[in-house]
Amino acid sequence: MSQQPDDSTASARPAPVGGAESSVKVRRAPRYYRFMLVGLVLGVVVALILTFAFPESEQFTQLQVFGFLAIFLAAVFVALGALVAILLDRGSSKRARTVAAEYEEHDAPEPGDDVEFVQVRDEGPRP
Repeated sequence: MSQQPDDSTASARPAPVGGAESSVKVRRAPRYYRFMLVGLVLGVVVALILTFAFPESEQFTQLQVFGFLAIFLAAVFVALGALVAILLDRGSSKRARTVAAEYEEHDAPEPGDDVEFVQVRDEGPRP
């Protein structure tokens, strides 16, 4: 398969109306909700382990102890997960790289026209 575009598909694309080039920062950022969800699950698991690690009390049933521990530890572990995500986000901003981005505006395709999707790959910094 050749890397050169086919002339028949190139002529079918709408001509660019205008364009601009600027530099943008690209970095990998963590998804906060995933870290917080892992913290929630870990908090509930730790609460379950602590519930059965100690003998049952006469004042509270094991279900009540699990409920109290789960609420408290889930909140603590969710906060710790968010803190880890924040620290990783700060670290990723230090490793951010600047790349050139080219913006092109195209006319909207007519109804019934074939729309072609193009995959863009980052090939590293331009010389």
